[in-house]
Formats: sequence, structure tokens, C-alpha cells
Amino acid sequence: MVSVRFTNPSISYAEKFMDHAFLASVMRVPVVPPLDPWFSSGYLNVYYYLGYWMFGALGITSGVPSQISFNLVLPTVFGFSAVLLYALGRMIAPRFPWMVPATLVIVNPSFILQVIQGKAAGSVLWDSTRTITNTINEYPLFSFLWGDVHPHVIGIFNQVLFIFLLVYSLLRFKDLDVWGRALLILICGLSLGSMPPINTWDIIVYAPVTLIFGFMIWRQAKKSPQYTGFWRDLTGYVRRLVNSAKSGLQLRCAQCLGGIGRVPAIILEAHGSFFFLVPVTAVLCYLPFYLQMNTSGILGVGLVHTPTAPVEFLLVHGFFILVMLLYVAHDIWKRPLFLIAPAVVALAGFPAAAIATVPLVYLLAGKRQTPAEILAMLGLAIVIVCEFFYLKDNMGETYYRMNTVFKFYIPAWLLMGASSFSMVSTMAARRVPPGYFPAWSGRLALAVVSVILIVTPLAVPLDPPYTGGTLDGLAYLETAHPGDSSAIAFLRSLPGVKGIVEAEGGDYTYFGRVSSFTGIPTIIGWPFHEYMWRTDTNGWYGKRLSDVRTIYEDPEMTRELMKHYNMTHLYVGDLERERYNVRVEESGLVTVYNQNGVLIYALDG
Repeated sequence: MVSVRFTNPSISYAEKFMDHAFLASVMRVPVVPPLDPWFSSGYLNVYYYLGYWMFGALGITSGVPSQISFNLVLPTVFGFSAVLLYALGRMIAPRFPWMVPATLVIVNPSFILQVIQGKAAGSVLWDSTRTITNTINEYPLFSFLWGDVHPHVIGIFNQVLFIFLLVYSLLRFKDLDVWGRALLILICGLSLGSMPPINTWDIIVYAPVTLIFGFMIWRQAKKSPQYTGFWRDLTGYVRRLVNSAKSGLQLRCAQCLGGIGRVPAIILEAHGSFFFLVPVTAVLCYLPFYLQMNTSGILGVGLVHTPTAPVEFLLVHGFFILVMLLYVAHDIWKRPLFLIAPAVVALAGFPAAAIATVPLVYLLAGKRQTPAEILAMLGLAIVIVCEFFYLKDNMGETYYRMNTVFKFYIPAWLLMGASSFSMVSTMAARRVPPGYFPAWSGRLALAVVSVILIVTPLAVPLDPPYTGGTLDGLAYLETAHPGDSSAIAFLRSLPGVKGIVEAEGGDYTYFGRVSSFTGIPTIIGWPFHEYMWRTDTNGWYGKRLSDVRTIYEDPEMTRELMKHYNMTHLYVGDLERERYNVRVEESGLVTVYNQNGVLIYALDG
């Protein structure tokens, strides 16, 4: 992944401008919540920013500037995720644990189809994530190659960590002592609780998943000789807790404190402690973040009126569905009547959901209920739910379910990918006896794959907009925008800059580049994104856009408006002259920079 970023490092398209703006803002002024670089006097509590904070902290600590840290984030996420998937594989695919990390590098069937059709590499990548009409169906490999340091990608490492922790808890919780349970619950709470401030969409999936695993952990306790029923078990521990406190009160103060000190142990000894304590721990660990967050939120839940076409669905999830069908093929042959359930779903007008229902029904009906099967059922449930419901936002009627599919398909991919490769491992283990391959063959395969992964990005051009050969995401400015390059380097080293006025020119454009590349707040950056996060409260949308124009075109209002928005500097480059009739030189501002066609003015010198 470092090799990939080395060949395509430029912060020059898609949402890279926004991602770097947030990272640079955190690293420039590390306060909580961070300053919003595209909305002066505003904070990033309108967005999930913890991922940027985590990697910004690493950049500050290591002394790596933001434009290089930007290109180290995704390799870090990828590497950590791969190690965790291998660890997960040791538990759910012990014979071939190396298969499970392939979840991160496998492509969807749509990619393969387009390669067969002869499309260019760049087009294949992009088009394979736009397979389902009017939605985005990214998969991990695309996200890492595309290079947006976005919350849905940053959060992959934490999703994989939490999946690993859930499976570990399911297998080992009953055998741990009190301290082991306490540590495991704390780690699970840290991981689960970080989801809302890293990528809020993830918690919608993993909060109910946590309860499901907590219930299964409790259900395992039913096989224990000491088990007396859930409520009797729970009330018994409560009774012990009360009696422990009473005995302390009846004796003396020291014993009373000792009785109270037994409370955590009594709670942790309860078989339902995971179910209750992980959510509580998650909230308590991150309560300050939750109290500060001020996002506009989801506008409601709607019913899908344009279900996914079956072919499009299979072009996205076909590999996983095929593996699962092969895994349950024997059960399908023995109990064909269960196919009635998917048939009913198909007749109701949801053919894609019906396809996913086939393996789900047989996995539910099976008696094995292995961790891999549980992960598979959860992944299938996610894509089925996405066929019936969507979360309302302000993306309009055409793209009404775009974000729902986009954000929920990532966890579905991770769950179905890990489970599918575990199933492949299980089926392979039945046919390949232990010791069939010599010991050195695994090391040789690893060496070959490693060389291929490292060399491929250097050998296969992905048509990046600018030449790579560096990890500096702003190096391309020296040739593409030399005036901005030197001016931005000057601003990054200039002390006392609280705000910078620059031209506004819409979203997904080069406009907003000064605030993006420096992290210095501007009056308004990408307006539609800010509108999505903040809504147009107090009519700021039109006013801010109008005031930026006034600052550049009406010298009598320039200083007053700059003070109003807490702007200390003003930037005049090619885009500002293209956008406005610039008359800033008449406003009495002090020129502090004048090179290569770029002027930077200061309010008070």
C-alpha cells in the first residue's frame, strides 16, 4: 500500500481535498473538537472526526507533516487490518488462516467482467463500484487504491478489530477469569465506542451485532452445570451483591468497603455481563465526544421502491453468495422445502434479497452455528435489509439510497468476506490432508505474493492525474500550480494566521485549496458539504458566499467583513481573479507575500 501511494500520492481529486483539510486542521491546531477549515468559527463536531484526530496525533508525534502523513494513513489501516484478519483466521480457519486476509484484496465480479470486456484499468476500478444503479458499492481494495482518507476507509481497521474481539469473546469469554473478562469488556467497549466518532454509520451495524454476540455468549452458559436460568442467574448475582454490602455494613467500615469492592467481580461473574457491560463501557469511554457531536443526523427510515436488479446484485456479492451456496449445498439437497422462504421474498418483488435469503435460511437452520457461519449470516442480513429499507438524507430522489448502500456494504463485505474465506478453508481442509504441502511451500507462496503486491503498483499504470515518485501529496503543485505551491508553503510556516479568505467555487473542485492544504480556516470551503453537515440554519449559506464576493470586490467592506469572520489574511491567486473582480489593493490591507502571481494580504500587518 505504501507502494501504491508512492505512485499516486497527489491530493488532487475526489474527496482528498476534504480529507487532507481535516487532517491538516487537526495537526495545525490540535484542539477538541477540531476547527472546521471550511467554516470559520465552526468546529468539526458536525462530522465524525476521531479517525483524523488519531492519525493527526501520530503525525504530530512523529514529526511527519500532514501532506506525507496523508499518504501513510491508508497503508497503516490496511496493514493493521490484514494482521487482524490473519489473527481472526487463526480462530475460524486454523488450517489456512492466510486465506481470510484476502478479504481486503479480492475484487467483485463486476471488476472481472469489465476486465474481460477490455476496459482500461482506471475505468474498471471506478465502474466496478457503480454497478448497482444510482448507488456506490465500494469494496476495500478499491477504497485503498482510490486513496481517499475518508472515515469509511479509516474505520475498516476498527471494524476488523471489533469482529476479531467478538469472535474471540464468543469462543473464550466463558473460560476467562474475572480480570480477563474485565480487560476483554474494556477493549470491546473502546472499539465499539469509537465507531460513532470515527464513522457513525458503523455503529448502526455493530451495536445490534454486539447484543447478538452478548446473547450467544449468555446462551453458551446454559450448558454450564452452574447455570440456573438467565433471570435467576442475574437476580442471584444481584442478591449476592446486596448481601455482600449488608455484611460490610453489619460489621465495620473496612469490611463494608471490601463488600463494595466485590461489586465489579460479582457483576463480571454473571454470564450476561458481556451483553450489558460492553455497551455501557462504550458510552462511558467516549462520553465527551458524544456530548460534543452536533451532526444533523439521519432524517428517518424509508422503504426502498427500486430494489436492486439480480444481475447487479450478483456482480457485487456473487463470489460470497457462491461460496456460501457451495457450503450449504448438501443441506439444500436434503431440505429443499426451505427454498419456499426465498421464493416468497422474490414474489414480493425483491429478487436480490431472495438470492441472499437462500444461504441465510440454510445457515440459520443448520445446527453447527460456527463463528464463520454467524459472520456470514450477519453479512447477509445487512445486504437483505438494504433491499427493504434506507436511511433518509438530503441526496435527492435519484440517489435516495446511495449512502445506505455505500456505507453498509463495507461492513457487509468484511463480514461475508471473512466468513466466505473461512468456508473455503473448511471445504479445502476436507480434501487436503495435513502435511500434503511441504513446509517450505507456504513461505515460497508468501514471498511470491509479496513481490507481486509490491511491484504491481510500480509496473501497472493507473493513469493518475500527476506523476508520483514521492509520498508528498502536495509535490505536484510545483509543476501544476507553481504559484500556489510556494504561497501555500509560506502560509504553512507563517505564525499567527487564524483565518484565510480565499475564493469559493463549489464542491469537488480545486477551489478551497488554500484551506485544504494548510488547515487554516476559511469563510466557506465546499458549500454543499457544509450544508449537509449543518443545514442552512440562520441563512448562513447564501450570506457566506455573498460576503466572500463582497470582501474581494468592495474594498470599503473588506476589513469589516474579515474581522467579522475572524480572518487575519487574504489570498489572491488565479482562481480569485477568475472568480471575482478583485479590488483588495484598495482596502488598505498589508501585503506580506507577492510571488509567482500570488499575493497574500494581512489585516494588520
